[in-house]
Amino acid sequence: MSTTSLPSSARAAELRTALLAAGFTADGLLDLLGAPAYAALARSETVPALRATRAAGDAPLASLVRLFLLQQPVAYAHAAAALPVETALADGWLRREGDEVRATVDVRPYGGPDGEDWFIASDLGCAVGGAGGIGSREEAVVLGVGGASTTLAGITVRTPVGSALDLGTGSGIQALHAGRHATRVTATDVNPRALEFTRLTLALSGAPEAELLTGSLFEPVGDATFDLIVSNPPFVISPGARLTYRDGGMGGDDLCRTLVQQAGAHLRPGGFAQFLGNWQHVEGEDWRDRLRSWVPRGCDAWIVQRDVQDVTQYAELWLRDGGDHRTDPAEYVQRYEDWLDEFEARKTKSVGFGWITLRRSDADEPSIVVEEWPHPVEQPLGETVLAHFARQDYLRDHDDAALLEAYFALAADVVQEQVGAPGAEDPEHVVLRQHRGMRRATEVDTVGAGFAGVCDGSLSAGRILDAIAQLVQEDPVVLRDRTPEAIRLLVEQGFLEPAADPAP
Repeated sequence: MSTTSLPSSARAAELRTALLAAGFTADGLLDLLGAPAYAALARSETVPALRATRAAGDAPLASLVRLFLLQQPVAYAHAAAALPVETALADGWLRREGDEVRATVDVRPYGGPDGEDWFIASDLGCAVGGAGGIGSREEAVVLGVGGASTTLAGITVRTPVGSALDLGTGSGIQALHAGRHATRVTATDVNPRALEFTRLTLALSGAPEAELLTGSLFEPVGDATFDLIVSNPPFVISPGARLTYRDGGMGGDDLCRTLVQQAGAHLRPGGFAQFLGNWQHVEGEDWRDRLRSWVPRGCDAWIVQRDVQDVTQYAELWLRDGGDHRTDPAEYVQRYEDWLDEFEARKTKSVGFGWITLRRSDADEPSIVVEEWPHPVEQPLGETVLAHFARQDYLRDHDDAALLEAYFALAADVVQEQVGAPGAEDPEHVVLRQHRGMRRATEVDTVGAGFAGVCDGSLSAGRILDAIAQLVQEDPVVLRDRTPEAIRLLVEQGFLEPAADPAP
């Protein structure tokens, strides 16, 4: 793998036409390779895909897979049957070696959310990073699409906006998505090579061009403001800044903190900023308080911690990512010691990973929700994120008395589960469970279960509670006093949805 000059995007449309004609798409790959080999390819395991292409012989699609995904040489004649080979050679997509050609970059089909046929360009051998390790020793290498990239794309709010900023664009996946619903897209990166890959990704995908700016954090955009900011930054908490794609160059989690704190000044009213990040769990400090302190003035926030690793697990993950486990054993030990020394100096006992979403509300009392949710969710979650902040607005505008006068409906994806001994008259536990979005589950008491079950938008919350009070022989005034907190929780977590007052 080499960080040499990159192909020209001037005739990318011609190459795109040839790729599509050969069936070099996400669906085409699945048909050619089969599900197991296709899934292995997403883990950067190429052997099953190579075996599958042998059965296809020298068909154009098989030749393209060998070239751009498996880094294999292909006979000139076979490449010429699949794409305009002289154009690809002249523009730098391929290089010639005798009677064979090789790809100079990885080009990977990627299916857009509405069935678009997109292509992500990245350095050879770097289509997917993460726990498998890309094995790169080069600082300026540019990765393709990995799990973090698709996670961020899935949680991003996709309403039409005037302007979007992809900060730390890498190979351009977030800019590509943003181009579907933003009039103007700006992409920045501290690595100029990443911006050139973004240019290739957009051109190969037939997407609108983006404004490409070099620099760190918000420096390239000055005082500009945006309706949407997204970033999958180099958030790894590491001793130093050895690898540009992952190491932010600031101590501890300062890069993520700085990114979040500065985002507020670059958001337009009502705008969203959405990031992935790592944060330290520091001895003697509540990690939730740490993250709350990052939220800029005038912004609501929803922060979800998806995973936590102790410092040894974390160090081992990223040592493998950088290929350090393949180096001299003494060098590996020294690097491991450096990571642990860094954590010890910062009194870091573990590291959290998750999502941070800001919304510029300029509210007098901002809503800041920080929670841990390591359980499976259903992507995409953009609509779920929008609904979360809409519910926060609703709850902020309704005191307890207003809640009791309001009407609610049980969300369509919620079911009730009862747990208890067989034959028992009453269940030991009643659980409300969502089957979509965050897929939350919450235990409720008898009153909560009865309340949620009756909510269909036809009766106010207060009238429902009065009826329940009569059934359970409880003072309705007492029940009205103690229930609004539970209603707030059910609304906040999406089990209940505010409903319009029924027609008189």
